[in-house]
Amino acid sequence: MTLSDINIREKKFHNELHSSGEGRSTQGKFYKALYSLNKDFKKLLKLKVKSVQVLDYGCGSGNFAQEVSLFEPKKIIGVDISEEAIKKAKKNSEVSNNNIDFRVDNCEKLSLETNSFDIVYGSGILHHLDLKKSLNEINRVLKKDGSIIFVEPLATNPIINIYRKLTPSARSPDEHPFKTDDIELIKGIFKNVEIKYYGFLTLVFLPFYKSPENSRLFKIISSIDKMIFRVKYFKFLAWSILIKGEKI
Repeated sequence: MTLSDINIREKKFHNELHSSGEGRSTQGKFYKALYSLNKDFKKLLKLKVKSVQVLDYGCGSGNFAQEVSLFEPKKIIGVDISEEAIKKAKKNSEVSNNNIDFRVDNCEKLSLETNSFDIVYGSGILHHLDLKKSLNEINRVLKKDGSIIFVEPLATNPIINIYRKLTPSARSPDEHPFKTDDIELIKGIFKNVEIKYYGFLTLVFLPFYKSPENSRLFKIISSIDKMIFRVKYFKFLAWSILIKGEKI
């Protein structure tokens, strides 16, 4: 497996992350602000993956693949550059699920056959990679009219960027949350690309609600977020996006 300098740094960072057993627990309290995003992500996958070949691109320790397996895909292959992550994934699935094949691989140069997947999905992976290389690889392994479904962070909210600068150890040194040019690159490679924006007021008001699922406040501010993000000039305030597209 040929690796670039950035690939090697990412591999080292995530091996250490998974071997320490810490994950990103210190940041976990903020992710409830993206409850609606994760709900929509899973809903979309549930509609798409039944009885088809699925690639979990940057699968980490495989927790999400385990959830997606409940949506009855024909087969899931999960790939990640971190050996430690794949060890965890295999251990977690060896008893409960034989429909997932976890492999150590380089997402920028996959050892997978061309035109072999109906769906490629991932959460928080593309911003760790050379985007053009990874999009071309995803395009290569997708079947004709196959779909992509990804969740990625944005680099455009100034407050979130201040937090990122104050907590450099919480992320790998080469990761690069998405900017407008990255979204345009995706639109240039895939067709029918749709982008949904999440996480402004739901993040601002984080201290004022506990469980998003049962919070009236969360539902209200999430609805306001949707209205805000309909305005082109306010989309930069979002924390993360849901990306959907198809192979040309």
